[in-house]
Amino acid sequence: MKLAIVGAGAIGGCLGGWLSQHYDDVYLLDQGEVAQGLKDHGLTLYRQGDEQHPDHVPVKVIDSLTEAGQPDAVVLAVKNYSLDDAARSAAAQIGGDTLVIGLQNGIVNQTVLPRYFNRVIYGIIEFNAWIDEPGVIGYQQKGPFVFGTTEGGPQDQLETLRAYIDPAVPVVVTDRIRDAVYSKMIINLTNSYTTLVGFKFRPIESMIYFKKTLSNSLYEGVQIARAAGVKEFRAGDIPSWRKIWASAKLPDAITMGIFKKSLDKMVLSSMAQDVLQRHSGVSELDSLLGHFVRLAEQHGVAAPYNKTIYRLCRQEFSKPDFVPLTEAEVWQEIQRAS
Repeated sequence: MKLAIVGAGAIGGCLGGWLSQHYDDVYLLDQGEVAQGLKDHGLTLYRQGDEQHPDHVPVKVIDSLTEAGQPDAVVLAVKNYSLDDAARSAAAQIGGDTLVIGLQNGIVNQTVLPRYFNRVIYGIIEFNAWIDEPGVIGYQQKGPFVFGTTEGGPQDQLETLRAYIDPAVPVVVTDRIRDAVYSKMIINLTNSYTTLVGFKFRPIESMIYFKKTLSNSLYEGVQIARAAGVKEFRAGDIPSWRKIWASAKLPDAITMGIFKKSLDKMVLSSMAQDVLQRHSGVSELDSLLGHFVRLAEQHGVAAPYNKTIYRLCRQEFSKPDFVPLTEAEVWQEIQRAS
């Protein structure tokens, strides 16, 4: 298979690096200093806790999809706010019949990609990865990716894709892509709150408020998903819905130790990288947390934690000099809304 990956960020870079260690016809497309860095130095990938033994991977970098000839498949590994432009550009270069794999958090890609392509596979990322600098990427664990299609999608291509990717990184194929997407989106609800309070950018001042807010926002997410007819889907190391319930409902004296261990595993979210690290002015707030808030309203689910966090994020992220709030400040706003 000749594969082209659009977007050499944390996820696209990991996938491109892992596949390039097994195959010759893997191409990465990006722009600016990212593309130049990959051309000059290749990719450096390391696993969390094993920073002293990184993999240095030479990769093939292209400036347009046409440089790869006609790829058999194209992976779009850009974020939701860049997806429409990336999809339109890719379709113009390679046509709408090429097999496309969308690797985005959330459900937005299921609306965008069918506008441009006839054969779409959706991928869910069940691991954390981050960028230290262009071309230097850390990850918690190698995969898995979960792949599936919506009704009428190219089901016959799923096993082909798994056979191709699985030697490089574990793959799960499912016929429950909606459940898988929403189950992962629940975990992505942590991104907004941790960015709002500057997790990893400043010390946690109140672990109790931090735990209560984060745990209850996740539990609300489970309730919203259930109201929308979603059933739990587990892959990788994501917390179970039962564990989420326990963290929100059982006494802190019982659950705090487990919560802190889980907290130790958390890394800088992609939203925090956008808002706090790069000060880019754009994020996936609306497509992730905003989607759940709208879903709660649609199904009549009270969601004071997530509605308040969403309101505060929209308010604070828009400030050019955004300074993270304290856990107590967010907690007080939630109490006023409850």
